[in-house]
Amino acid sequence: MSWTVIQQALPVFAKGFELTLWLSLIGIIGSIIVGIITSLIQYFKVPVLSQIFTAYVEVARNTPLLIQLFFLYYAFPVFGLKMSAEVCGIVGLIFLGGAYMAEGFTGGFNGVSSSQISSGKALGMNNLQLARYVVFPQGFSLSMPALTANIVFLIKETSIFSVIAIPELTNTALDLIGMYYRSNEYLFMLVVAYAIILIPVILVLNWLERRVRYASFGD
Repeated sequence: MSWTVIQQALPVFAKGFELTLWLSLIGIIGSIIVGIITSLIQYFKVPVLSQIFTAYVEVARNTPLLIQLFFLYYAFPVFGLKMSAEVCGIVGLIFLGGAYMAEGFTGGFNGVSSSQISSGKALGMNNLQLARYVVFPQGFSLSMPALTANIVFLIKETSIFSVIAIPELTNTALDLIGMYYRSNEYLFMLVVAYAIILIPVILVLNWLERRVRYASFGD
């Protein structure tokens, strides 16, 4: 283990670290938005759309991200739709993450008691109002454990982006290993980089989960 090698590689890893954070942030935000929309459509059984989004969830959750990225990056240009590697990575992450988020939110929304839904309808609320004032606020707190797990999962899934040459952390480490054959140093840096990202994220999300559950249930 050479600390000189590690020090020399820090600027390159810093760029991969920044790109990994950026791609993760966009992918997670997009996944949460897609997941909420998908889950609410399924929860209220919106005609036609409910079936379409259910099919989307099944396809996304039952195909690997690797295959999805290959399809986006290599198959779409055949149909005249060419995207950069970064855009393909973000789209793939949102496509996969949105399905997992939808399942997590669905579990939380289903935890809202039917009596509260009936009370909302008795007050004259439509589905949009029920979603905004009754289902989402309570269902979100129930979804926090799944949301936390999915966020961590999606950050780790960015390592797959190396297959389409996105210079994130994993691709950076593999390139350096291929050029200088210093596996121990670069793999050590890769592990440390992911730990620097994931440990604070997990701590913040666990704190947020406790806060949300305490506000909702008082324990």
